Amino acid sequence: MSFSNLEMMKRINTMKTSSLILALMLSVFSFSQNLEKEQKKAERKAKNLVYEANSLLQEDDFISAEMEYRKAISVQKDNVVGAYNLGNSYYKKGNYDEALFRHQEAAKNATTKEARHKAYHNIGNILMQSKECKAAVEAFKNALRNNPNDEETRYNFALAKECAKQQQDQDGGGEDEKKDDKKEDQKDKDKEKENKDQEDKDKDKKEEEGNKDKKKGDDEKDEDGKPKDDKKDDGNGDKENQQKQPKPQPGKMSPQQIKNILEAMSNQEQKVQEKINAKKQKGARVKTEKDW
Repeated sequence: MSFSNLEMMKRINTMKTSSLILALMLSVFSFSQNLEKEQKKAERKAKNLVYEANSLLQEDDFISAEMEYRKAISVQKDNVVGAYNLGNSYYKKGNYDEALFRHQEAAKNATTKEARHKAYHNIGNILMQSKECKAAVEAFKNALRNNPNDEETRYNFALAKECAKQQQDQDGGGEDEKKDDKKEDQKDKDKEKENKDQEDKDKDKKEEEGNKDKKKGDDEKDEDGKPKDDKKDDGNGDKENQQKQPKPQPGKMSPQQIKNILEAMSNQEQKVQEKINAKKQKGARVKTEKDW
């Protein structure tokens, strides 16, 4: 094959490759065009469904409206308006779990700051209704990041912060109270144990003293079981008392001897006086009374 023929083959292959690329590009463009058309078609259909659902809500037909909103989201999965309006409908009915799910969808698929702001604002309100104040604070923060000038969001954000603070204080206070209760219980147990130990010590001390007294009593008894201090009178009297009494000295009378002598003299004198009185009575005349 000559050089010119080889060059010709290369050119042909280049042209084939370019044609394939061009064909592929045309195919992608066509697919994009079709996809865009389908998306626009779905968007129009979803918009109509949302419009229908809104009308049904105005007629207080919530069940039919819910179905239309669901159809709109099914046709266009990233339909923000449908998810947002359906979330609001659930919120008004008190179904906070479904409302939260739909508004989270709206916030995720939102393409504008205003749409994200509204979705996060409503998420914060739902969380406040569920008493999830800490999570509500974060939701309102996200809403303010997308629209920091909204006064209602700022006000709700302040309420959420205060609510979260109160819940934190309550949770912390509850834990402190539990800890205090445990400490008090432990103190009571320790005090009870201490009292019991003291009672046991006092009991052991009393038993020990009782044993000592019993032993001492046994030591103070003789073989017959009688106290050793109780001794029979052997006729000599109490030696201790005899020792205490003063002994008479030679040539002097003791106080007891003097007392005995004085009593004897008094008795003798009384006997003499009685004899004198008896003699006087015998010699006296008896005066008789006249018998009229």
